[in-house]
Amino acid sequence: MAITTSLIHDYWPCRVDLLKLLLAFLVLIIYKYRSNAIGSRPRGDLIEPKGAVPLLGHLLLLSTVPPTEIHEFFLKQYRELGPVWSITLPIIGRLIQIETPENYEHVVKTGFWNYVKGPLFADAIGAFVGPSGLVLTEGVEFKVMRRLVSQIFHVKAFNDYISNVFVVQGKRLNDHLGKAADEGTAVDFQHLIGSFALDSIGGVLFGRGFGCLDDIHHKAPFEVSLKALLEISGRRLFIPFWRIHEPLTGVDKKVQHHNQVLEGHIQNLIDERRRDGHSAQNPDLLQILLEAKDDDGQPLTDDVLISNLMTMVVAGHETTAQALTWMLYFLLCENADKDIITTLVKEVDDVLQGTDPIYGTHKKQKYAEACFYEALRLSPPVPRALRQCVRDDVLPDGTRVYAGEYVTWGGYVMGRSESIWGPDALEYKPSRWLGSVKPSANKFVSFHGGPRVCVGQQFAILQAQTIVALIFQSFEVRLEDPAKIATYAPSLTLPIQGGLKIRLKRRRNGGESEIA
Repeated sequence: MAITTSLIHDYWPCRVDLLKLLLAFLVLIIYKYRSNAIGSRPRGDLIEPKGAVPLLGHLLLLSTVPPTEIHEFFLKQYRELGPVWSITLPIIGRLIQIETPENYEHVVKTGFWNYVKGPLFADAIGAFVGPSGLVLTEGVEFKVMRRLVSQIFHVKAFNDYISNVFVVQGKRLNDHLGKAADEGTAVDFQHLIGSFALDSIGGVLFGRGFGCLDDIHHKAPFEVSLKALLEISGRRLFIPFWRIHEPLTGVDKKVQHHNQVLEGHIQNLIDERRRDGHSAQNPDLLQILLEAKDDDGQPLTDDVLISNLMTMVVAGHETTAQALTWMLYFLLCENADKDIITTLVKEVDDVLQGTDPIYGTHKKQKYAEACFYEALRLSPPVPRALRQCVRDDVLPDGTRVYAGEYVTWGGYVMGRSESIWGPDALEYKPSRWLGSVKPSANKFVSFHGGPRVCVGQQFAILQAQTIVALIFQSFEVRLEDPAKIATYAPSLTLPIQGGLKIRLKRRRNGGESEIA
């Protein structure tokens, strides 16, 4: 008994001293990170929104923002704090907003090689794009993959895409629209145009669509899984502890299932091509990648093939589909300038004169192109982007960026900036794209810039002009509820929440249209 008492007396002071040390260490850590997230560097030189708490930084503040209002949150901070401000998040670290044209140009062009995608973005889209995809590769690997992908974007190919892909798939879309017009039923334009765009990019990449337009009442499994993973990826960007959150909520199993659907479908296409060969006159991207060699002279692995093909599937259909959906909303909503849709339809009639679009007619569809660009300005398919700094740097406005910190910007925010676009920044105004001097690429960031400028920009414009011509030649279109304000759904991209219901009426051949 005496021995036991002695041991307690000897052990207890040690335990008390250890607790005191732990408490002192905790107090020190809390003091060090009293205004920023643990792991981030304190930056008294940067403006921050109110609401930061010790260790967690701005995590609690962001957690109060509904996913459907996250871009409004950044827009509000931009207006209140200016174009350069920052937040900190646990694990992620510091994110510096750099929303001026000069800072943007520096990051994506002048200092391009000093800013990489980083683990935050890679982990977010890792739900469906592997590390070998064009969007995530860096350095020499990026240059090689971009050169390969660029081979499907040239004038001769565009001629082929318009006639044999865009017009063919566009007429299938019009069949569904015509049925809705005849039956007097409303249809979800966002769903239909997404199906058109996905089948179109399938035709360009693989020589066949995904079957999305076969039955518009039942979404193709590939389309369902792709949309689901885009939403999950968007949420990951703002949930630092998603690796814990997803297993607890069962999301990890959904990611695994949807990944299997996407990868399995593309793997089947790869296997089929290897077995049957390629007989078309022009090689598609699948064929180009299958014939490519790596630095050791070996064929690209299936993982590399799938990563890059998935990258192009996402990039090749989301831009056009979502921009066209927002464009239709801006054209037809209750507050729309009716002269815009009238001018657009007149251009379609004057240029096409009842014929199918071809490469030559697209050069004359200037107003359709302007309408498309204006929709991209206000509602960019990728509303926020970020890069991680590799070496300490100074931006053109004097802002310091230290290695490991992230810089981020939002096309959604910059597209609504009065300091960038003038007092009419919030107006849907296609005429701003019709002058002899177009807005600079440092103001209009929807197609990105620098070495990573969108390789399929012209592809997206031609696709949009084609479908605009085909639809407005054939139908008068109106929104089912013009007074309803469109909002965006939570996603890595910017789809309209709940879709966009429209009603249609067949136009008389060559007759004038009254768009309600």
